[in-house]
Amino acid sequence: MSDRERLARAALTRVLEPGDERGGRWLRECGGVELLRRITVRDGSAEQLNGITAKRLAGYRLRVETADPARDLAAVAEVGGRFVCPGDQEWPTQLDDLGDTRPTGLWVRGRPGLRLWALRSVAVVGARACTPYGAHMATTLGAGLAERGWVVVSGAAFGVDGAAHRGALAAGGATMAVLACGVDVVYPRGHTELIWRMVEQGLVIGELPPAAHPTRSRFILRNRVIAALTRGTVVVEAEYRSGSLVTARWAQRLGRFTMGVPGPATSGLSAGVHELLRGEGVLVTDAAEVAELVGDMGELAPARCGPVLPRDLLDAECGRVLDALPARGTADGREVARTAGTSADAALARLYELHSLGFVERHGDGWELTRRPTRNDDARRGGT
Repeated sequence: MSDRERLARAALTRVLEPGDERGGRWLRECGGVELLRRITVRDGSAEQLNGITAKRLAGYRLRVETADPARDLAAVAEVGGRFVCPGDQEWPTQLDDLGDTRPTGLWVRGRPGLRLWALRSVAVVGARACTPYGAHMATTLGAGLAERGWVVVSGAAFGVDGAAHRGALAAGGATMAVLACGVDVVYPRGHTELIWRMVEQGLVIGELPPAAHPTRSRFILRNRVIAALTRGTVVVEAEYRSGSLVTARWAQRLGRFTMGVPGPATSGLSAGVHELLRGEGVLVTDAAEVAELVGDMGELAPARCGPVLPRDLLDAECGRVLDALPARGTADGREVARTAGTSADAALARLYELHSLGFVERHGDGWELTRRPTRNDDARRGGT
């Protein structure tokens, strides 16, 4: 990309709001340099843009008066950042799936390459006011995915976002924050240390130029970048109106995997997740299940089953003979055979087999179940 086009796109990040579909269409048709010229120069060419209105154009021209791309590029370079545009080697091409809502460019802080990290990334998002359960699940997922070599992407907000970032960092893994403000602005203030750690160990990116502050709409629009950048989105705790569900809907629209962590049916913070799971969302409970869904061939979660008990290994006839013995007291071989529905000789043979395995004991002509030692619950709890 030419220096002129880069400067124009940097200026347009101050003019166009994130996700401005009309602006994205004009940018695609005209290019950054020409679009900026039409907005700036009052020669009637801007009015010829398809779908432009006088009100919209007036808003653009008011903003372009304060645009100084050279100053913004210098400001981001001063904090160790850079501006990445479509066509650059570092540009994640999966963002092109957003069509005309694709970012004009991305302001980036951090040493790793954005394109490389985005190739193997998963979004973990959820409620800001999450429960301890939600924070625990997000932290566990973040750490587990990082240990498996996945980049954990979220929005650096309170609650689930912050827990997912911390889990990845605690595991010594990779994590990326997509901000709804300038990358030199720390928001929320309570996450100052966390965001600085991500700048040092990971990546912090955003569509807005330096010093730009977040708004409610920008948080919502930011979510489309999270969904497009990653292979899949995991939602941990979300109410019906949660912004996290916006990320999930964008992921579904873009053909990405959408996953949800179930919670209590009585919890309003899990209601949105459960609604997602009733649709196209996939239920996941740990990082292994997430990696199995979004990963490459062979990244399988371990088989899940209950414990195998010694009794499970008995054949059918042995099981019936064992069931035929009373819970208390003894029974002779003929009674056992009658209850088990087998012959006396077969029952006796099975009883001796069960005796050798430690399931039953013989007392004279009678047989009884081996008494298992009872667990001393009081001792286990520290009682007397």
